[in-house]
Amino acid sequence: MAEIVLNVEVRERAGTGAARAVRREGKVPGVLYGGKEGPVNISVRGPEFRKALYTGKLLGHLVTVKYGKETQPVIAKAVQFDPVNDEPTHFDLYRVDAHQLIRISVPVHFRNHEASPGIKRGGTLNVNLHELELMAPADHIPEELVVDLTGLEIGDAIRAGDIALPKGVELTAHNDGEATVASIATSSAMQAEEAEGAEGEGEVSGDGEG
Repeated sequence: MAEIVLNVEVRERAGTGAARAVRREGKVPGVLYGGKEGPVNISVRGPEFRKALYTGKLLGHLVTVKYGKETQPVIAKAVQFDPVNDEPTHFDLYRVDAHQLIRISVPVHFRNHEASPGIKRGGTLNVNLHELELMAPADHIPEELVVDLTGLEIGDAIRAGDIALPKGVELTAHNDGEATVASIATSSAMQAEEAEGAEGEGEVSGDGEG
């Protein structure tokens, strides 16, 4: 079962005014929805919610909701933040079965930049997709997808289908396996050097003809 447990309270009232009242009490309002039951307005004490959020294992992961003696596995689907102080202001939880397949976007991270000959020669890593949409069991959602840059030269590209996925996890139709996730490209500095070199060769050629 999930590592994080959120102790929730049920809110009788809904709407903007009710949510503001909850925040004034030092709690974060949210909604629990999905499955065969209707949506339920809930809240979690602010310190508890922030502690869970800042572990990095809340959003997009399987967590446990606890209400009294009842527990329910859920996925934290979304968290909204205050634009001024970046404090969480609202969250959405989605009811699931522990082994249910979930459509979710997972971040792509890159490793071993120093082992890429192309980057070592001055090339740059151009990232086209910072995350990929997957179908994954709720209790086995990967925290990240890792791309190893070892051995990649300028002009090489990493496609979605090249990335190793855990067992039981697949790309959704939204992400074509041929979609370019990233590539090693010539940097602007390298392009400038090549342009200068070409100009220099042109000047020598011109002097010889004169």
